[in-house]
Amino acid sequence: MKKALIFGVTGQDGSYLMELLLAKGYEAHGVIRRASTFNTGRIDHLYNDPHVNDAGAPRMHLHHGDLADASTIRKLIYKIGPDEIYNLGAQSHVRVSFDIPEYTANIVGLGALRLLEAIKDYEEQMGKKIKFYQASSSEMFGGAPPPQNEETKFYPRSPYGIAKVFAYNTTRNYREAYGIFASNGILFNHESERRGETFVTRKITRGIARIKAGLDKKIYLGNLDARRDWGYAPEYVEAMWRMLQQPEPDDYVIGTGESHTIREFVELAFRHAGLPDWEKYIGIDPRYYRPTEVEHLVADCTKAKTKIGWEPKTKFNDLVKIMLEADLKAHGFKN
Repeated sequence: MKKALIFGVTGQDGSYLMELLLAKGYEAHGVIRRASTFNTGRIDHLYNDPHVNDAGAPRMHLHHGDLADASTIRKLIYKIGPDEIYNLGAQSHVRVSFDIPEYTANIVGLGALRLLEAIKDYEEQMGKKIKFYQASSSEMFGGAPPPQNEETKFYPRSPYGIAKVFAYNTTRNYREAYGIFASNGILFNHESERRGETFVTRKITRGIARIKAGLDKKIYLGNLDARRDWGYAPEYVEAMWRMLQQPEPDDYVIGTGESHTIREFVELAFRHAGLPDWEKYIGIDPRYYRPTEVEHLVADCTKAKTKIGWEPKTKFNDLVKIMLEADLKAHGFKN
C-alpha cells in the first residue's frame, strides 16, 4: 500500500486529491493547521471514526502542522515515510497577497523550500526516495502573452505569483542538484462547488443563490474583463497524480485551452439561474481591483496530453452549471 502525504488537504484540491488517493488504495495522510473552529468540512465525509467497531481500519490520517514550521514538517516525513508528497498548501488568494505579501512569501515560497530540504535530508539518511509534487500556478505567467506553455517566460504580477515562481525554481533546483523526483504542475484556474467563497467564481454562484433566496441584493466584483482558463478541479487532481506516476520527473502545464472573461461567467451563471438581467445585480467595487492586473491566461497543455495522457473533460458551460446548482441546492432550491 502506497503512502501519500498532502499539505493543504482541507482546501478544494486537497479534498479531491484525498478522495482520489483513497479510491486508488493509498494510505493517505493530510496536514491541517490548528484553528479554533473546525476547518475540515471538505473532507469530513471521508473520515472513519476509529471508535466505531465496524468502521474498519482508517486509511485517512490527519496531522497538525504548518508550512511555516520546518521541525514539524521533518517529524511528519520521518514518522510517515511517504512514497509521495503533494504540496498544495498556500495562502492562495491573489488579491489578498498584496495585503499580506510577507506571509504569502513565507508560506508559498519558503514552505516549498522547507519541504524539499526535509525530503533531501530524509532521502540521504533513510535511503528511501520520495516523489514530490509542487502546486505551481498560471499566476507565474502573469503578464506573459497567451497562450502559455512550459517554455513561456514567467512575468508574475502579484506577491502570490512571485512566491510561486520561487517555489517552482526551488523545485527544479532540488531535482537537478539532488536527484529528487520533484515535479511542478502549472495549473491554470480550476474551480468546483468546493471552491472557497471569496474566489470570484464561487462568489458569483453563491451570490446568485443568496439573491434568489432574498438574502442579498447585489454581488460586488472588480475587473469583469480579465480572461481566465477555467477547468473543473476534480479532473486537475488526477493530473497531479499522473505526474508522479511517470518514470522521470518533469513540469507540466494543465488547463483547458479556452479562456473566458469574468463577465461571461457572470452572464452565464445568471442566465442558468433564470435572471438574464444580470447588470442590476452586479456592483463594481475598486477595492477588488489588483494593483497590477493579469489580463489574459490560457493554457497550451499539449505536453500533458502527449506525455501523461491527461486532457480536460468538463466544458466551461457545464462548470458554471455545476457550481451554480450546488449553491442553489445549499440555499434550499431544488434542481
